[in-house]
Amino acid sequence: MKTAAIIVAAGRGTRAGGDLPKQWRVLAGRRVADHSVAAFASHPRIDQVVLVLHADDLTQAESFPGVTIAIGGVTRDASVVAGLEALAGDPPEAVLIHDVARPCTPARVIDDVIDALAHSGGAAPALAVTDALWRGAHGKVAGTENRDGLYRAQTPQGFRFAAILDAHRAHPGGAADDVEVARAAGLDVAIVPGDESNLKITRPEDFARAEKLLRGPMDIRTGQGYDVHAFEDGDHVVLCGVRIPHDKALKGHSDADVGMHALTDAIYGALADGDIGQHFPPSDPQWKGCESHVFLTHAVGRATARGFAISNVDVTLICEQPKIGPHAVAMRTELARLTGLDPDRVSVKATTSERLGFTGRKEGIAAQAVATLIKP
Repeated sequence: MKTAAIIVAAGRGTRAGGDLPKQWRVLAGRRVADHSVAAFASHPRIDQVVLVLHADDLTQAESFPGVTIAIGGVTRDASVVAGLEALAGDPPEAVLIHDVARPCTPARVIDDVIDALAHSGGAAPALAVTDALWRGAHGKVAGTENRDGLYRAQTPQGFRFAAILDAHRAHPGGAADDVEVARAAGLDVAIVPGDESNLKITRPEDFARAEKLLRGPMDIRTGQGYDVHAFEDGDHVVLCGVRIPHDKALKGHSDADVGMHALTDAIYGALADGDIGQHFPPSDPQWKGCESHVFLTHAVGRATARGFAISNVDVTLICEQPKIGPHAVAMRTELARLTGLDPDRVSVKATTSERLGFTGRKEGIAAQAVATLIKP
């Protein structure tokens, strides 16, 4: 069955706020109209898409290659007629009529509407009303209404093409939607299950809801880092960016900041982005003696570039000496500065290995770190 979709996008959408009609406002990185058109243009059972635009918006047409453009009317039903007439020269068997302000329409809803047209002249998605219904007057409850048999209508609303074209041509105008036009012409319209995600952007707050739906579930990543450096002759160590006097130094190609190295690797790990050695090879002489904040800043930048925010970090230093406690606040402050976090999202703590192993023998320092990254 050849099926076309008409997307009505000629309205001005003033209730949604903003400086632009709502269909041209950016939502989850694309315009509302882009999302709505893509839902149908990419659907395997939709053969043609007609986008009905306001005459003032025709410059937007070039953004939709392969989509038929029609000029809308003053009212919604006039715009639907314009879309139908654009198809009349080579008519499809069925047509789905959709509001551009519903950019989150699931493919399942489109499928269900098309399937229902096999045994009905029309079909439309809807959700049963489950809340209590009141009548109001002067800001007060004036009565209640029985919600049995009541539904919240959605789009796309699908019809046999010839029947809905004749129905619209005969209708005097002013219909709330295409189902009203179809019923006035005596067409039966089947109800198929709607979807709560198939919301219509009407008010400013609807953009935030649609944004969450289009971006999908929050992406939360956790990475773990581990590093070890041996002691050598020296008079200080650098741990988490803080210089601490000591009778030994840490041996390494860079400044051997074992705590910052572990944290850097934790961030790379959360991104599945390798480790310090891959990004800053020890075989490369330019990194000889490099301060480790260069590595950490690079890892933070990689996370930011991919849309992640660092939620919190936790570093554990494992050593007998030097004592970490007196310097922990300074370490937290420095790591917070480099990661852009509040200090209460940065943890630096220390433990010993109970004199066991190389740290217990005071041969070096080990560090473990965990970082949590979030993409909204």
